[in-house]
Amino acid sequence: MGEEALAEAGVSHFLLRLSVGLEDAEDLIADLQQALELVGA
Repeated sequence: MGEEALAEAGVSHFLLRLSVGLEDAEDLIADLQQALELVGA
């Protein structure tokens, strides 16, 4: 999406969208922790 479309939709650059399925909760948590460590959060 372009900057204008993001603004119109009320989406900021700080939005984190998670899409999960039927994975085990512990697997999801571990994946999220790994991703956050990679980006330095």
